[in-house]
Amino acid sequence: MRAYTTLFLLLMIPFIGKSQHYLSNGSFEGLKPQDATMPIGWLPCKLGTTPDILPGPWGVIKEPSEGETYLGLITRADNSWESITQRLEQPLQANKCYRLKLDLAYSIRYPMHNKPIKLRVYGSQEKCADSVLLIETDLIDHVDWEAYDFLFRTDAVFNFLIFEAFFPDGEPIGGNILIDNIQPIKECGRA
Repeated sequence: MRAYTTLFLLLMIPFIGKSQHYLSNGSFEGLKPQDATMPIGWLPCKLGTTPDILPGPWGVIKEPSEGETYLGLITRADNSWESITQRLEQPLQANKCYRLKLDLAYSIRYPMHNKPIKLRVYGSQEKCADSVLLIETDLIDHVDWEAYDFLFRTDAVFNFLIFEAFFPDGEPIGGNILIDNIQPIKECGRA
């Protein structure tokens, strides 16, 4: 009986985790806190994207929700905003339901960027190319970390996810959003 169990487990290895889609460095670790720094494993999408590895820079002293550091993205009153992207280790498939969990907050201490804003998440087939809006939050106006659990449906195969800071109601303001602890993306109904 033990041999059959071992054989079954060995045959299942290629399928374990197939329903999960990993983002590298979802807690934005590996660098000391500093401003205008791209987190390890991530790429800028929008011109002028200079994300901050926090806590510390700009007087943002909130503790991370997980690990040692987290990410700060901003919007500006000049109608510009920041967005970052990453290629998924395994693409999201078309016509499927997925679940994304992450922690969000905002800081009242970000000079010139201290207003609450939204987070948008897009799916894209190429780095920063035409993309499809998958998730748009309400205004993130809480200073304490809150865990968010989003369900979304894909209409195409997506190789990249884009995380974008965006204005409330399209009004250009200086705002910020703090992101930490992005979990592996799972198909709906999976534990």
